[in-house]
Amino acid sequence: MTMEISTIKAQLKKQLKLSGKSKIIVVGLGATGESVARYLTGLGFKFSVADSRQQLPVANLAKPYLENSEIVYGPFDAVRFMGASHLIVSPGVSLSEPAIVSAHANGVRVIGDIDLFACSVAVPIIAITGSNGKSTVTTLVGEMAAACKIKAGVGGNLGVPALDLLDTNADLYVLELSSFQLERTHCLNAAAATVLNVSPDHLDRHANLIDYATQKQRIFAGKGALVINLDDPLVSLMRERGRHNYTFSITKPADFCIGGFGGNEALFYGGQPILPIAEIPLEGRHNIANVLAALALGKAVGMDEANMCQAIRQFVGLPHRMQKVAEIAGVTWVNDSKATNIGACVAALEGYLHKVILIAGGDAKGADMADLVAVVKEKAKSVILMGKDAGLIKIALNDCVPVYEVKNMSEAVTMAAKLAQAGDSVLLSPACASLDQYKNYQERGDKFAAAVLRLAA
Repeated sequence: MTMEISTIKAQLKKQLKLSGKSKIIVVGLGATGESVARYLTGLGFKFSVADSRQQLPVANLAKPYLENSEIVYGPFDAVRFMGASHLIVSPGVSLSEPAIVSAHANGVRVIGDIDLFACSVAVPIIAITGSNGKSTVTTLVGEMAAACKIKAGVGGNLGVPALDLLDTNADLYVLELSSFQLERTHCLNAAAATVLNVSPDHLDRHANLIDYATQKQRIFAGKGALVINLDDPLVSLMRERGRHNYTFSITKPADFCIGGFGGNEALFYGGQPILPIAEIPLEGRHNIANVLAALALGKAVGMDEANMCQAIRQFVGLPHRMQKVAEIAGVTWVNDSKATNIGACVAALEGYLHKVILIAGGDAKGADMADLVAVVKEKAKSVILMGKDAGLIKIALNDCVPVYEVKNMSEAVTMAAKLAQAGDSVLLSPACASLDQYKNYQERGDKFAAAVLRLAA
């Protein structure tokens, strides 16, 4: 449920000192920036826009929420930014931009879309972040809410921008949040929140792993329940005294964990079995951890356990995330293109009981590819590399398994088909971003699937 406009404005003024008299610049006009522009226009606020591109598509400029706004293109102007009272910075724009750093040092408030969202809702928010699994958990929690007959708005970093969810007038909001969104968020007070895990990612934007983890931890600001992964060393340190901490683990006792029941494994809550693992359609042990996290988040906001378990039984996962494409001549082809960092690739490989042929590579985003060596030695028969940092990964692997370099996805699939034998799995789990060769990870996964299906034909 959204609040009345007058109440929203009062909250914005109280928490962010944002009012009709503020001098607002929306920095970056991608999907999130456009959602901010729509939001501000709906409240009657005036604003200008700064975008580093030289020109926006004509269709974007024709949007009614930009009719009365000045748009300045090209490199960001420090003097102009220092003349603002508020910079609302899109997550795609680094806060280390010199013009933003100067403005902030001179007292300009630097905020993001999640601050605006948090000031505009009067119902619980479930907030989810982590290096890996956050889209799966966000989507699953949304499915659990639906099974419990709760009208939920699901989005944020996944799918619909947070501010655009306000139109749904939901009774609960489930938000996936990136470290970039969190680092510019100051007034999120989620009813339940989790950092699923922390592994090297976006180190081209964050100073180091500790800085990255610190930005993730901002999701716990407020008074709501914390959902803590005991299997992650950094996350397990984020527990807070005086607040409700729900723990989960796939390796040790926790509030939500795995145990034996009737000769098989089951999910447990509070020492009692609630769901046999055999009834969970998702692949891999890392997805069992995701399910436990989703259960903990749902429990924290009062969802019914039986309905949550029913949603789990029906949840088959997301496209481009451990998605089986085909089985050809006894070889299983799996699309995990959404594995855009090392941690996601490691989790995917560790979910296999047999060795696989791995297709990896792309833009490593400054990550140390040596972190792949141990799991590749244990879980990969061979590795096929492509993309911008293929050479970097090959050096890191240091011939611990046979490595082949190719130029594109078509060549990668052809090479994998030559290497694979009946009973093998070929796994696309790049451990890298896709933007060096593709529009996004979805296009990369689609190219892989298309090449595999050409084999089948």
